[in-house]
Amino acid sequence: MIKIAVTGGKGGTGKSTFSVLHSLKLAEKSKVVLCDADVECPNDHLLLGAKLEKQENIFGEYPKLDESKCLKCGECSRICRQNAIFWVKGKNPVFVENVCNACGACIIACKQKAIGTKKKQTGEIFRSKINENLWLVSGLSNPQTIETSGIVQKTREFAEKFAKKIGADFLVIDSAAGMHCPVVSAVINSDKCFAVTEPTPLGEHDLALILELLEKLGLKTEVIINKANVGKKALIERIAKKFGVKIAKEIPYSKKIIQAYSTGKIKKLEGLL
Repeated sequence: MIKIAVTGGKGGTGKSTFSVLHSLKLAEKSKVVLCDADVECPNDHLLLGAKLEKQENIFGEYPKLDESKCLKCGECSRICRQNAIFWVKGKNPVFVENVCNACGACIIACKQKAIGTKKKQTGEIFRSKINENLWLVSGLSNPQTIETSGIVQKTREFAEKFAKKIGADFLVIDSAAGMHCPVVSAVINSDKCFAVTEPTPLGEHDLALILELLEKLGLKTEVIINKANVGKKALIERIAKKFGVKIAKEIPYSKKIIQAYSTGKIKKLEGLL
C-alpha cells in the first residue's frame, strides 16, 4: 500500500480539493482510502457529499495524582511546558485539565510514581463508503482540545488498519494547514507528499516553510500549483528549484471547480486530474 500525504503551509490553497480529486482519480483503477486528518475542521465529506458514519471514540490519557505517594516537591510543575500544573510549596500539585496537552512529561518526571493516568474522550472517528473503490475515514477533535496531534495519529492508525483490511492500494492523507505537530503526525512516514500551493507571495512564503519541514522529515515531495494561471508562477518555480523538488501538476483556475466545491459536488468532477 502506497501512502500519499497532501499538505501545504498556507490554508485555502486547495489541499482538500486536490486530495479528493486525486483519490477519485486513483479509485478509477485501484482501491483507495482517503483519510481526512484535518481533525479540527474536517471537510472532505462535504466535498464528496458523503454522510459520516461514526466508528469509535478517541481517548487521551491525562495525568491523575496519587496524593499518598506525592512528596509535594513541585518537579511536575517545573517540567510542564504548558504551564498546566499549578503548585504551591508544601501543597499537592493541581492539574489544569483544559490547558494540559496530555504529553506525559510530568508522569516521567515524577520519581515517586505518584502520577498515573486517566482517560478522557478527545475525539471521534468516522468512516464512509464513497464508491466501490473509495472509502473516507475522518477524524474529529472535541471542542477546546488543546493538542490534536494524538487525534490525528489515532485517526491515521485507524485508516491504515482499515486500508490493509480491505486490501487498499493507496492511502491518501489530507493534512491540516500549517507546520505544527498535527501536520507532522499526518504526513510522517508517508511514501510521497504533495505540497499544494498557489502562485502568490503568500503561497511562495508558506511553500518554502512546508518544504523545509518535509525536507527535515526526509519525505519525497512534489509541488502542486493550484490556480496556476492566476498570479506569478515564477514565484513557486523559484522555491521548487531552491529545494530541488518537481512541480508535478499545474491546475488552472476553473469556475467549474469553484461551483462544484461550493455545492459539495466535487465527486462529479471525477477524472479531472
